[in-house]
Amino acid sequence: MDWLRQLPIGQYVAGGGWLRQLDPRLKFLWSLAFLLTPVLAGPGWRLALVVLLLALTFCSGIALRVWQRSLPALLALSLAVGLLAAFLPSGQEKPLPLQRPPVEQKLPAPPAWVLFQAGPLRITKRSAELGLNTASLLFTVMHSANLLLVSTPPEELAWGISALLRPLERLGVPVQKLGFQLLLALRFVPLVQEELQNLTRGLATRALNLRQLGWKQLLGLVLALGERLLANVLLRAEQGAEALLARSDLWRSPAALRVPRKPLIWLDGMGLLALLLLLALRMRFGSL
Repeated sequence: MDWLRQLPIGQYVAGGGWLRQLDPRLKFLWSLAFLLTPVLAGPGWRLALVVLLLALTFCSGIALRVWQRSLPALLALSLAVGLLAAFLPSGQEKPLPLQRPPVEQKLPAPPAWVLFQAGPLRITKRSAELGLNTASLLFTVMHSANLLLVSTPPEELAWGISALLRPLERLGVPVQKLGFQLLLALRFVPLVQEELQNLTRGLATRALNLRQLGWKQLLGLVLALGERLLANVLLRAEQGAEALLARSDLWRSPAALRVPRKPLIWLDGMGLLALLLLLALRMRFGSL
């Protein structure tokens, strides 16, 4: 089974849907918003971003087979990391001592800091916030980037980033060459996944019983696979470099490689207004 087609992480998948028709520059700005707005934000804003990402995924028009395997796996990973962070000790959380008893000051009693405890396992208010922030940030970062790469061709993405960085050309920054290098890097990601799949298939054809291997032999097997993967990836990189040198160091800008399309002004306008609304809500309700 070709599991790369069943779990397309970080690869463009052709198809329909309004998200694929959105301007790549606007999609890149939306990804930056998902990456930057959680900084110094409260738990409510982080959870709102997770819900917004899930809503965008369900309503994006992307085929179900694209995210039906990767999305539950990412949710499970984020939940596991969040629970681990919640159960880890988070330091002293004792409130400051009062000068007089709460009854004399007519203040309510201090809240209980321990939310859950089962033997040595304990979740406090601070550790719960840490676990929630960790899980939401992991999901937001990974899924927003994956949604961008799945819905945007590499040529479109490289062109969009080059267009946003074009003002830096006045400072002598080689924006077009950087865009071409980004395009090569995006094209190189499926090659790495293909090499990993080939190694996994080669290991499966040998019918190794991993349960019978000791931890030393299992560690040696993992290191051997990692060494072979690195060697194959470096070989692919060397072949790509030789191909470029054979063409006399000829490179083309992302704008020349991009397939022109008819822009949807109404869709890009709605996306820009929604982005501005998101930033306004972050400034109003997202702070700690």
